[in-house]
Amino acid sequence: MKREVLIEGKKRLVDIDRRNESWTCSIDGHPVDADVVEIAPGVYSILLGGQVFEARVEPAGGRLQIHVGDRRLAAEVIDPRRCRRRRGETELEGRQEIQAPMPGKVVRVLAAQGEAVEAGQGILVLEAMKMQNEVRSPKSGKLERLLVSEGQPVNAGDALAVVA
Repeated sequence: MKREVLIEGKKRLVDIDRRNESWTCSIDGHPVDADVVEIAPGVYSILLGGQVFEARVEPAGGRLQIHVGDRRLAAEVIDPRRCRRRRGETELEGRQEIQAPMPGKVVRVLAAQGEAVEAGQGILVLEAMKMQNEVRSPKSGKLERLLVSEGQPVNAGDALAVVA
């Protein structure tokens, strides 16, 4: 999953690949040797260069506050889809993978695989930090694949569904 991230006002290209319990990461094309484990929702234990860090990530007004020790960083993930919507486009084109915006648990599935969906229609409900969030379709089309089921825990960035 490649994302542009604004960290303390500096734009970085971050590529994170998560397979089961292992993660690989690169920043601006440079591989980063790190071992990351989510120890609680929004809390990560990171082994980097022989040192262990605990990072707490909290949403703050559309951005993220990252706390590492007594250091606090402001970050913002730049979503190219959101930029296109601001320019007047209302729907995305082509096959779209819907990803979990945060770690949580799928509490309700609102659409069935193979069903026609409209842009903005709820696909599922994700519970995170005792709040329920409806995950919506980014475009009109067919719910090609539903990759989760009710009661399943998910991590931020996990694939939930594909709309084509």
